[in-house]
Amino acid sequence: MYFTPPLAKLIEEFQKFPGVGPKSAQRMAFFVLGMSSESVHNFADALVDAKAKVRNCSRCFHLSSVDPCELCINEKREKHTICVVAESKDVIALERTREYRGAYHVLTGLISPMDGKGPDQLSIRELISRVHDQNVEEVILAINPTIEGDATVLYLNHLLKPLGPRITRIAFGLPVGADLEYADDVTLTKAMEGRREV
Repeated sequence: MYFTPPLAKLIEEFQKFPGVGPKSAQRMAFFVLGMSSESVHNFADALVDAKAKVRNCSRCFHLSSVDPCELCINEKREKHTICVVAESKDVIALERTREYRGAYHVLTGLISPMDGKGPDQLSIRELISRVHDQNVEEVILAINPTIEGDATVLYLNHLLKPLGPRITRIAFGLPVGADLEYADDVTLTKAMEGRREV
């Protein structure tokens, strides 16, 4: 009732973004209104263009505008190791480290009955086919240690183990520079479980 209808609608649309509350949505809406018409058109074109062109790679399910994606066609990447992640944003995070040089497989979510997501809604069948057909030696499960993540890891381990590859999961624990006294019990437990020889 405080905003004219077109502005109220814009605020409402911004509120649909994850982590954006009413105040942030208002700031974004007012920012857009302060932009030049050309900038607003460029922004709208970028939204429409990304929605029209970006799809899941048919091989690894990473988001890309080409199929197969840039990572799958890169000949320098190690094809006998597959790192399994929940979402494309996890691929980006791992690529920023510049440490991993293998292939990826994006599940497009996690097993979560509460959200109506079962194994059939994920790209698990395609992962099994890749591991079987590509003679994969190691599958790295880079999945967050949540209830959904742990359920997904158990399910994948059950399916992948009989195929013969080494199944590993990334370590979890304390971030670099953190103090033990401020860490929660779960983080400390994961840090102890993920310890290694020095």
